Amino acid sequence: MAGFGWKLHGDGRSPAPGAVVKPDERLSWGRTIGLGAQHVVAMFGATFVAPVLMGLDPNLAVMLSGVATIFFLLVTGGRIPSYLGSSLSFVGVAAVIKAQGGDAATLTGALLVVGAVLTACGAAIQAAGARVIHAVLPPVVTGAVVMLIGFNLAPVTAGTYWPQDQWTALLTMLFTGLALVVLRGFWSRIAIFLGLVFGYAVSWIFDRVLGQIHSATGAGTVTDHWRLDLSGVGKADWIGLPTLHTPNFSASAVLVALPVVVALIAENAGHVKAVGEMTGDPLDDRMGAAIMADGAATMISTSVGGPATTTYAENIGVMAATRVYSTAAYWCAAGFAILFGLCPKFGAVVAAIPGGVLGGITVVLYGMIGLLGAQIWVHNRVDLTNPLHLVPVAAGVIIGIGNVSLKFTDDFSLSGIALGTLVVLLGYHVLRLMAPAHLKQQPPLLDAGTSEYDAGTSDR
Repeated sequence: MAGFGWKLHGDGRSPAPGAVVKPDERLSWGRTIGLGAQHVVAMFGATFVAPVLMGLDPNLAVMLSGVATIFFLLVTGGRIPSYLGSSLSFVGVAAVIKAQGGDAATLTGALLVVGAVLTACGAAIQAAGARVIHAVLPPVVTGAVVMLIGFNLAPVTAGTYWPQDQWTALLTMLFTGLALVVLRGFWSRIAIFLGLVFGYAVSWIFDRVLGQIHSATGAGTVTDHWRLDLSGVGKADWIGLPTLHTPNFSASAVLVALPVVVALIAENAGHVKAVGEMTGDPLDDRMGAAIMADGAATMISTSVGGPATTTYAENIGVMAATRVYSTAAYWCAAGFAILFGLCPKFGAVVAAIPGGVLGGITVVLYGMIGLLGAQIWVHNRVDLTNPLHLVPVAAGVIIGIGNVSLKFTDDFSLSGIALGTLVVLLGYHVLRLMAPAHLKQQPPLLDAGTSEYDAGTSDR
């Protein structure tokens, strides 16, 4: 199957009780287009928040998410219905590279190399089989890496976004948390997006009622300014190409970004396994191809100035709620995303998101990313009373969160995410070689090797 020629499911209106619309099926085109629009809304929050937090063009990111999704569907032959959006795993990497004096081109250069490495890993997994993931990256390692990637971001929220408008940040945080807990189904999966809309509205109201705020701006300068500045929206065109740039390569930036490959492999493996379980079509034989496609899509995106991509749990959640796994809906979603990306006015609205709003959102979002690591441990029954697990994890997580640095020369050092990942990965495997036999005994790994998907919750 090349991914085209979808068969009409039943009467084309909705799945029969207990049935699902499979990847090679579709509902009526009207309903399929509507589902595509729903997928766009589901991915929207994270896909445009990620580039905003990394200093990249959100319009370009949204457009390239559509291009990446089409590429992914073609490479996987239409068997794996997934949406590829902007990866949030690199937000901490972007902050480190910026602190080192790097710019957007330096960041995208590092991400392009990560995409190339991920592509090579996918090819190796496709050749050797999915079990190689479990051997090299057991859940104790992947959980720790995901955790330190998320919690390494805490200073970004505390030092950059929250101080710009603490009260808007607090209200946005409370609303977003309430939406995540109280809302159900599809609405809970777009809670981050709803939180952004709420914060946007609160900032507008505060400007009208309280006037300008005296605080730090995004540039770090303390001055009187409006919380919500929409001057750029009026000047922006309705139709136009996003801003493109070529990547620039820096060895130090690449070293900072490379450890995230571990998280991306874990994320992709878990999502592919989840889709296979829900559709009833085991996809372990295509796991390597999916990882390879994601890596290549990242290379395509970053080569013109976009962010790295990854499969999205939000859209898996939409499929679980609707029982429609048709790849036709993803083609429609990709088409909508490309059209959105060609509207500079939309990008200007996104770029105007107040810093206080991002402060409230990122408190919740970064914490959720970090706690996904703990979720991996829980779902895979990782025993943290075992010193073989505890020692490398404890050291690596503290190094990652505390941004500990190890200086080799005046021009080369490792710190934070990169150093923490190396400590966890190498520490675990080296200690395992020397550990007594009773410490190596552990329950069999779950097939997912990362985390299982719970259709009733959002895992992102």
